[in-house]
Formats: sequence, structure tokens, C-alpha cells
Amino acid sequence: MKILVTGGTGTLGKQVVPRLRAAGADVVVLSRHGDIACDLLTEVPQFEADVVVHLAGGQKGDDVATRNLLAGCKGVRHFVYISVIGADTVPLAWLRTKLACEEAIAASGIPFTILRAAQFHDLTLTMVRGLAKLPIVPVPGLRLQPVDVRDVAARIVELALGAPAGRVADLAGPAVYEMRELVRDYLTTAGRRRLTVPVRLPGKAGQAYRGGQNLALDGDRGTHTWEEFLAADAMLAR
Repeated sequence: MKILVTGGTGTLGKQVVPRLRAAGADVVVLSRHGDIACDLLTEVPQFEADVVVHLAGGQKGDDVATRNLLAGCKGVRHFVYISVIGADTVPLAWLRTKLACEEAIAASGIPFTILRAAQFHDLTLTMVRGLAKLPIVPVPGLRLQPVDVRDVAARIVELALGAPAGRVADLAGPAVYEMRELVRDYLTTAGRRRLTVPVRLPGKAGQAYRGGQNLALDGDRGTHTWEEFLAADAMLAR
């Protein structure tokens, strides 16, 4: 099986590509500097593959990149896409772009599988670490259900090697946390003391987050916890 992976050098791609190869797949990475060099924001790629695993993404232009990738999918039997929980319920521009990607894939006529995942532990740590740099830490009143990238990678590989399944169950982490808990855990692990102050997220996006539209309470759950991730990150930092 020949599998084309976009975003193969990113946080998720670095976990997915070796797993696919270990399973015996012939994997080709498409990126600006990959096995197939292409900028999906401006080019329609030329390739041959049985399966496409679309992991590449950014803050802007994902819908354009996805449509260009779909235009290059000649003979592709299965298109696998990683999306984000809340793509259709949280009114943020980035998530609306993810939803536009999902819709383009569903309308393409190519058999597909779409997995929506929660925020990765890595991104959650980046966000919390950024807040903790301030002398007084603002803590938004929201809940997160961060998931480990290894759990997402294992699920993506399983889906890519299987039959097209449409939109599958969302995947999130094993526990739901208030943002104040995530900040507290980070400060404790990092050995820092900071004054924290709660802040309210305004508008419809804030309402959606307070309503838990970014959570997957009835979806699938990973096994690696936020606490384990923080402990491992602290060990690497020593």
C-alpha cells in the first residue's frame, strides 16, 4: 500500500510516518521540503498513492491547501483527514476553516475518513507556558480535554490502514481539566509561583467553550495523561 502523508515532519506526522512504515506501508511525505516538494497553498501536487493522510495544517489557508490536495488525488482510494473537535460548533475562524476542509473532502467523491481530535498536550503546554510568563497569569474560564499525540497517531494509522469510514468518533484525552488546573499543574511542575486571576472569555466563542463544545465527553479517549506528559517534559528539561 502506497500512502502519501502531508505534514509528515510535524508534531503528529513524526509519530504517524514511522508507525505506517513499521506496518509495511510505502510512505511518501509531501511538504515544501519532503519526498514530494510542494506548497499546497499555491500548487496542485502530482503524485500516485492508494491512500492520502492529510495532517498538514496552519492558522490560515487550510481550506485552500486541502482543495489543492484533493485536486491532485487521481486514483486515491481513501482520504484520511485530521480535524478538530468543535469545528462545527465553536465560532473561531481557524475552526471554521477546518470545517470547510471537512466539507470539501466529503464533496470530493473520494472515499474518506475524518477524525476530530482534541488539543494536543504539546499545544496545551505551549499555551499554558506562554500565560505563565506573565507576572500575573490570566486564566480563562474554560475546560480542555487535551490528548497525547501518540494516541492520535495510533488512531490515524489504524484508520489509514482500514477501510474508509466517514466521520468517526472524536478522540480526546482521558480527563477534562479546568484551565486553572492546567496552569496550576504546570506551575507546580516548573517550580514557579505566580498570582493567577480568572478572566471571562467574551462573545459566542466564550459561550461555546463554557458550554463544552470543544470536549468529547461521549467520544473515544486516549490513555496518556496530562500529568504523565508534564512529568516527561520536566525530565527532558533537566
